[in-house]
Amino acid sequence: MSRRVLLACAAVAACLSASSAFAQTDAAYPSRAVRIIVPFTAGGPPDVIARIVGQKLAERLGQQFYVENMPGAGGNTGNGHAARAAPDGYTLLMMSTGFIVNVSLYSKLPYDPVKDFSPISLLCSSPNVITVHPSVKATTVKELIALIRAEPGKYSYAQPSTGSTPHLSGELFKQRFGLDLVMVPFNGASLAVNSTLAGHTPIAFTAVPPAVPTIRAGQLRALAVTSAKRVNALPDVPTMAEAGIPDQEAETLNGLLAPAGTPKEIIAKLHDEVAAVVALPEVAERLATLGFTPITTTPEAFAARIKSEMEKWDRVIREAKITVQN
Repeated sequence: MSRRVLLACAAVAACLSASSAFAQTDAAYPSRAVRIIVPFTAGGPPDVIARIVGQKLAERLGQQFYVENMPGAGGNTGNGHAARAAPDGYTLLMMSTGFIVNVSLYSKLPYDPVKDFSPISLLCSSPNVITVHPSVKATTVKELIALIRAEPGKYSYAQPSTGSTPHLSGELFKQRFGLDLVMVPFNGASLAVNSTLAGHTPIAFTAVPPAVPTIRAGQLRALAVTSAKRVNALPDVPTMAEAGIPDQEAETLNGLLAPAGTPKEIIAKLHDEVAAVVALPEVAERLATLGFTPITTTPEAFAARIKSEMEKWDRVIREAKITVQN
């Protein structure tokens, strides 16, 4: 009996010790600088967003949150490095939509988007916009569909990068309505927009920011945005659903992840701090200049969103037979 009592006491002591250790981990974190891996070059939206959020986290938590750019292989290099980092809360990953769709685009990945990471929170999202050259006789998405159906193979659309959200948005549109619409890839949004400005590709699917100046100047006509709600930068442009075209939502997402196995207490603390940062008016204003809308989620909701987006775009990619060389 005494041996059982001693074993029980030891078990209780171990639990109390573990609880104390977790509490100390939570209270002490972070005790040194935290690295945010951005799997792209400096200056792009993921990099700028990471720096905006990292600066505010540093101010709130009293430790440096610094960005380390690791470009390569469509983001796979940095994503893979983050997956292999120690799960201690001192390495985070700035995720973009490529993190989700690459699993269907590439034959091999150095990471598993579900098993290798612990989601913290989404940070922001940005939709795409469908624009047409003024010579195109369509003022609504339904009229555009009718034009394309009337002359199969005549119309083409520009997109900024193979496998990008605008590209997949265009393919989803084609598949939904069985359209014979030629896809023309470009190496960057500005080139895609310029091609449509010149009338070479009468239709364009791009992110909102690069298209806004041409829309406001009347050089291109915006037919719809691919978000659930209208965007502040283009308040007069309807959503696809408002245009009578449901199930066409396509957004570029950015969020923070940690390596799988990071203590739940640290994930919870980071989530709360990120939510507070994204709610700041000055952060929302800076994100808006990039064409993004602030959005935060629980870690559980973020994990569910990653899985649902993977399933959605996998169907589109497979039907369109889109591949990228490793």
